[in-house]
Amino acid sequence: MNWILLLILFVVGLALSAFFSGSETGFYRASRIRLMLDALAGDKVARGLLLAIHNPMFFIATILVGNNLANYVVTLSVVLATEQMIEGENATAELIVAIGFSPIIFVYGELLPKYLYYHAPNRMLRRGGIPFFCCVVLFFPVVLVVWAFGWALRKLIGQSPAQISLMLARKELVEVLEEGHHVGLLRPVQRNLAQGLFAVANRPISDFVVPISRFSIVRRGTRTGEVLRLARRHRAPTVLVESADRKHQLLGYIRVIDLHLNGHDTVQDVRPLMEVQSSEPHMAVLMRMQSAGEPLARVCDDRGSAVGILVARRLTNELLQGG
Repeated sequence: MNWILLLILFVVGLALSAFFSGSETGFYRASRIRLMLDALAGDKVARGLLLAIHNPMFFIATILVGNNLANYVVTLSVVLATEQMIEGENATAELIVAIGFSPIIFVYGELLPKYLYYHAPNRMLRRGGIPFFCCVVLFFPVVLVVWAFGWALRKLIGQSPAQISLMLARKELVEVLEEGHHVGLLRPVQRNLAQGLFAVANRPISDFVVPISRFSIVRRGTRTGEVLRLARRHRAPTVLVESADRKHQLLGYIRVIDLHLNGHDTVQDVRPLMEVQSSEPHMAVLMRMQSAGEPLARVCDDRGSAVGILVARRLTNELLQGG
C-alpha cells in the first residue's frame, strides 16, 4: 500500500480521535447560558449544540462511536505500515511499533484537544459543530443501537436523562457562581448560600429532625416562673407544651418572650405546631415555616406518627453554612 495513503489514514484517525475526545470534554465544560444566548441571536450551530446538550445520552453515544472508529483507523494504519515495512505479518513488531506510537496518539489525539476544549469549550464546540452534526447523520444507525442499549441500562439502574441534565446544570451554575466570586461580584456569604442550596435543598426533611426528648417540655397550667427558669437553664427561646391530663400528648409550644409579655401566672396560651411530612424537601418546608412565621414544626411519618421536631433556625443555618 502507498505510504502516502497510510500517512493520510493515520492523520485522519488521529484528527478524529482529537475531535471526539475534545468534544467530550467540551460537552461537560460548555456554558449552556452562552449557547442559549447565541441560539436566541439566530446562531443555528448553537441551536443544534443546545439540542444535543439537552439529549446527553445521544450526544455521548455519538462520541463513543466516533472514538472507537478513530482508534480503529489509527491502529489499522500503524499495523499496515508495520507489515509493509517488514514485508509480512509479525505480531511482535506490530506490538512494538504500536507502543512506540502511543505517546504521539496520547498527546495529539487525547491530551492536547482536551486541554483546548477545557479552556475554550464554547468556541471549540461551535467551530466543530457542523462536522459533529455530519457525524451524527453518518453514524446514526450505530448510534441508535448504542442509545437503545443505554436506554435499557437506564431502565435497569434507574438513572434518568433528567437526572443527568440536572447534574450538568448544577455543575455549570456552580462554575458561574465561582467565577462571580473570583471577580468580586459575589460575597463569600452569597456563595455559601448558593452552595447550601445545592447541598440541602432537595434533601428530605427527616435528615434535620431533632428528637422530642431534646426539647424542654412543660405541662399546660405550669407556673410561669418555673417555665422561665427552665428556659433560662437550657437557653431555649421556645418550650414545648403537653397536655395536663395526658402525658406525652403535645399541644404545641410557647415562646419565652410571650411569657414575659402576657403577664399570666400559668401557661395557658399555647401556639399549635405546624405539621410537615418527613419526605418533604428541605427548601419547601423552610419556605412554608418562614411564610407562616413558625420557628418549630412537628414532623410526621406516612402513618401520621410524630418522629421529631423541626427547628427553622437550624434549617437556615444549613443554608448559610454551605450545607
